Amino acid sequence: MTHHNKLSFLNEGGEMGRLIKEKDWTKSPLGPIETWPQSLCTSLSIILHTNQPMLIFWGQEYLCFFNDAHKPSLGLDNKYLSVLGEPTSETFPEAWDFIKPLFKEVYETQKGIYLENQLIPILRNGKMEDAYWTVNYSPIISAKGNTEGVFVTSNEATSMIMEKVIAEEVDERFRSAVKQAPVSIGVYKGPDFIVEMVNDAYLELADMEEQDLLEKPLFDSIPEARKGTEDILKHVYDTGEIYKGTEFPISINRYGNTDIGYFNLMCQALKKEDGEIFGTIGVAVEVTELVKAKHSLLESERKFRNLVMQSPIPMTVFKGKKHTVELANEAMINNIWRKNEDEVLGREILDIFPELIDQKFLALLDAVLETGKPYKEKEALALVMGNDGMRKLYVDIDYSPLISTDNTVEGLIVTTIDVTEKVTSRKKIEEAETRLRLATEAAEMATFELDLNKRNIIYSPKLAEIFGHDRTANLSHEEMREQIHPDDIDSIVLKAFEKAFNTGIYFYEARLITPSKEIKWIRTHGKIYYDDEGKPTKLIGVLRDITEDKISQQTLLESEQKFRLLADSMPQQIWTSDANGNLNYFNKAVFEYTGLNQDEILDLGWLDIIHPEDRDENLRLWLESVKTGKDFILEHRFRRYDGSYHWILSKASPQKDEYGTIQRWVGASTDIQEQKMFSKELEKKVKERTRMLKESNNKLEDSIEELQKMNVELQSFAYVSSHDLQEPLRKIQTFISRILEKDRDTLSDSGKNYFGRIQDSANRMQNLIKDLLSYSRTNITGNEFKKVNLNDIIEEAQLDLKEKLDAKNGSMQIGDMCEVTIIPFQFVQLMSNLISNSIKFSIPGIPPHIKITSLEVNGEEMEDFDLIPQVRYCHISYSDNGIGFDSEYKDKIFEVFQRLHGKNEYEGTGIGLAIVKKIVMNHDGFISAVGKPNKGVTFDIFIPVEQ
Repeated sequence: MTHHNKLSFLNEGGEMGRLIKEKDWTKSPLGPIETWPQSLCTSLSIILHTNQPMLIFWGQEYLCFFNDAHKPSLGLDNKYLSVLGEPTSETFPEAWDFIKPLFKEVYETQKGIYLENQLIPILRNGKMEDAYWTVNYSPIISAKGNTEGVFVTSNEATSMIMEKVIAEEVDERFRSAVKQAPVSIGVYKGPDFIVEMVNDAYLELADMEEQDLLEKPLFDSIPEARKGTEDILKHVYDTGEIYKGTEFPISINRYGNTDIGYFNLMCQALKKEDGEIFGTIGVAVEVTELVKAKHSLLESERKFRNLVMQSPIPMTVFKGKKHTVELANEAMINNIWRKNEDEVLGREILDIFPELIDQKFLALLDAVLETGKPYKEKEALALVMGNDGMRKLYVDIDYSPLISTDNTVEGLIVTTIDVTEKVTSRKKIEEAETRLRLATEAAEMATFELDLNKRNIIYSPKLAEIFGHDRTANLSHEEMREQIHPDDIDSIVLKAFEKAFNTGIYFYEARLITPSKEIKWIRTHGKIYYDDEGKPTKLIGVLRDITEDKISQQTLLESEQKFRLLADSMPQQIWTSDANGNLNYFNKAVFEYTGLNQDEILDLGWLDIIHPEDRDENLRLWLESVKTGKDFILEHRFRRYDGSYHWILSKASPQKDEYGTIQRWVGASTDIQEQKMFSKELEKKVKERTRMLKESNNKLEDSIEELQKMNVELQSFAYVSSHDLQEPLRKIQTFISRILEKDRDTLSDSGKNYFGRIQDSANRMQNLIKDLLSYSRTNITGNEFKKVNLNDIIEEAQLDLKEKLDAKNGSMQIGDMCEVTIIPFQFVQLMSNLISNSIKFSIPGIPPHIKITSLEVNGEEMEDFDLIPQVRYCHISYSDNGIGFDSEYKDKIFEVFQRLHGKNEYEGTGIGLAIVKKIVMNHDGFISAVGKPNKGVTFDIFIPVEQ
């Protein structure tokens, strides 16, 4: 037979057929494929060409073969690649203790074994899982009658078993609900109506015990109920139609007597998922008293509604195509919907929850309403807008059709169980597993699992890397032990292993030697797990390379020794504490200063050397520093070796790691007794000087108060005098005007000249009085400061002088102005005086041109002016093209009654610029002037932006 024909049994055998061809079998007990027995080849051909999950375990080693249909059962982590052709004891160690006896029995008895829904754990996808299987073990018998292997068909039933468990739980809850129902409920099986379940209300009605009814035909136990009832049940069972009857008469035994009771009945067929009817359920509500008294009907209905409303399971009833809420219990309204009752009852579900328009539930409700087929779903994701906002819920839903008497679907019974917590918990567990895996990887930790019986070890790739091998290296537990440093084997590792069997905890730090002769430190943490009999079965743990930590510890130890050596050589008292403030070290100077040794300080407590009056404050500040991490600084008194107390300055700072966490405190205490005594003497002198200064200040305050009174009186005098002077002056001006108007022709030329000169003098006198009045007003306190834009001030002043400016064809150029806090009417006066001067002192024949700009500056930036450095000013620059002045007069022009020109050359009183300066001073500002003859003048004004 050719090689090609010898392998033909693997053709069309799927991926497993291909893997069998490609695998190197020379090192296997089976040898090359060409030498395999025909029985094995035939068996493999059978399983590889079927869609049923099948396996073959061959020979005494039970070498494992399986087809493509079995691959999914091994998980998603390609475990099947490592299982093919390998001994089962190695590939499935987690199940070997269970399946080994089965294999042995099949080998020895040559009889098959069938197990249904058997729990057989399996390691897949990196974790142990409890899995349920239906398996059939059959012997593969050679022509000589010997058992050569085990043929296995395997079907995983985990999902089915879990569903069955859940179904049993649901069934139990259903039975519990039925049992507790206040109405008579009976569940019957088959066409003979075998009683499967009745509740207490049913038993009370029938006046019977439960054992007299269960698993017996209904009408054999209660023959008096056969009349009328049997036909109804048969009709329901045969047709599947729901029966509803009201005031139905039934003959019953009650209290030993046969009586007729009246009942509202509902009977419904019980169906399997495929629609096959397997039984009936009947609900009977006795309405005997209702028949006698109709008014009791309403009370009975209320009780029934209360039954629904008090159910712990969230339930609601929808009616019609718009799913109008007819009934909903508190569990549904409060827990699922989170609405008020009046917000839901009688309203369409989409009006209550418009967010459902974008979710699947409306379509599902419509489908159940249209088809009459119930719908169930586990862990459905729902977004529900309650009165407390939008929530994401996971719910188990059950939509059942509500069938009317005419067999049409008139509504839906909806059950919604909130399983958000269960789903969230499961997701958290999954996330925790992921985080744990990532954490171990990030922390560069290796994980391992050691079988304590067989000493087989499973480990992560990081462990091989720590031991100095390639991450893919396959190391045994014994090989790892051989790499432990000889000095650490007995004294550390084996001792820790022995201790673990007593405590359950495995821990040690030891050295290992890598293949490259490098010495590493490792730290191992583990836990021993036990079987049901209390025997240790496995050890699970983590291992980390702590070489760098050990080096750091050694470096830290050396650093600590250097620190203590340096501290002992210092004259200052040096001390340290841990992060919690517990003092743990004192240098030699402390012992010499206090006359105590370390044991005495630790026994008595460090507060013992503190002066009793300083201890509470010392402790308070120290605890505050430890709590906040702020430096500790305190002057307090220490008791010296001679019993006297000296003033000490103590300082301590925290030492932090790279993450800002305090590791310890380092402090120093210095004797400041001499400085303290000097300070006390200095304080005495300062107090004496302070007393003398206070007396001088009191005298100065009295002088200032007297000056303020005189200033007020002076202002009052100036104001009153200016007004009293204006009245006779106005009369002089009036009389002169009348004489010149009426008697001008009778006056001589010299008379006219005298009257003209009198009139000019009167006008100048009036201007002088007005300026004096303005000047006095600038001294009046109590004016209100306001924040304004200087543009508004300039516009107002410009408007007042518009005619005079236009008369000389003058112009003004205004830049961006600051916003400053000023007394507005005074600043209008300031600008008016400056503009008036520019017009008055313009060069004949040249139109006056005025330029005003402003800029915010810091006082420290303007070194050429006497400003306060830390104040922010508005710098106003005012310039014109007038006649100017010599620089020698730059201060004189601001004095009262100072004129640089004769009164016949330029009109004026010499008070205008004095008023300007006075206003600037009122604002805590500064003003200066620079000018040149016939080149104009520039005023620099600085006003604080904020007052």
